[in-house]
Amino acid sequence: MRPADLDARLRLAAARLGPFGGRVRHYREVRSTNDVAAELADQGAPHGTVVVADAQTAGRGRHGNRWFSPVGTGLYVSVLLRMVSVPVLTLAVGVAVAEALRAGEGLEATLEWPNDVVVAGAGRPRKVAGILVEATTVHGRVERVIVGIGVNLREAVWPAELAERAGSVEGLTGRRVDPARLLVELLAALATRSAEIESGALAGLLARWAALAPSSRGTSVEWSVGAVRHRGVTEGVDEHGALLVRVGTRLERLVGGEVHHVM
Repeated sequence: MRPADLDARLRLAAARLGPFGGRVRHYREVRSTNDVAAELADQGAPHGTVVVADAQTAGRGRHGNRWFSPVGTGLYVSVLLRMVSVPVLTLAVGVAVAEALRAGEGLEATLEWPNDVVVAGAGRPRKVAGILVEATTVHGRVERVIVGIGVNLREAVWPAELAERAGSVEGLTGRRVDPARLLVELLAALATRSAEIESGALAGLLARWAALAPSSRGTSVEWSVGAVRHRGVTEGVDEHGALLVRVGTRLERLVGGEVHHVM
């Protein structure tokens, strides 16, 4: 990404970006954009600070998984939020990423609980983006939240464990992606959704998430609790963002962990 192109696009879109357009820091390569954002937060960086990198040498995803982040293939972004953390924040960021891909790239992105951004097609859905939300608490109170977003822009030689699941925007659309344009769409969508959270207008947000997440209803899923494997059928999410799963006559409420779709 050329910094001059990014600066020009940010200026043109300033009215849409709210707090996320004025403090964007671009790096060629970092260990992790979340780590850089955390360091800036420790130095007093304000709400809305954005870190974007062309590559990460130690990018990470949920549950300690590595996020494959070679140079020239992805968009790696972290955003510092100094706002009250709510359980639906992860869902809100997922909506923002999916909407940015739809508006900016014409990609029919959908969501899988809690925050995988996928595109359906022949075979298994392809994961094109992931989200990592890390909150820091002080004396039991959330002091800051760092939202990490990784988007696969271009095809790559995926590691073996990702080859059957990963996809890229260009690979699925057949068109070149302008990273600066996509970043602007992402920050604009995030501004809209974070404003909904701050205002308490969660009903519309949850409805939009449900519309973008068809697998959240009527899909057979499996998950583990310790060594015990469970299976049920999804029934949507509640007002706190937990996944509801029907197991026989019981309705289970899942708030974390890995959920696998049963093909």
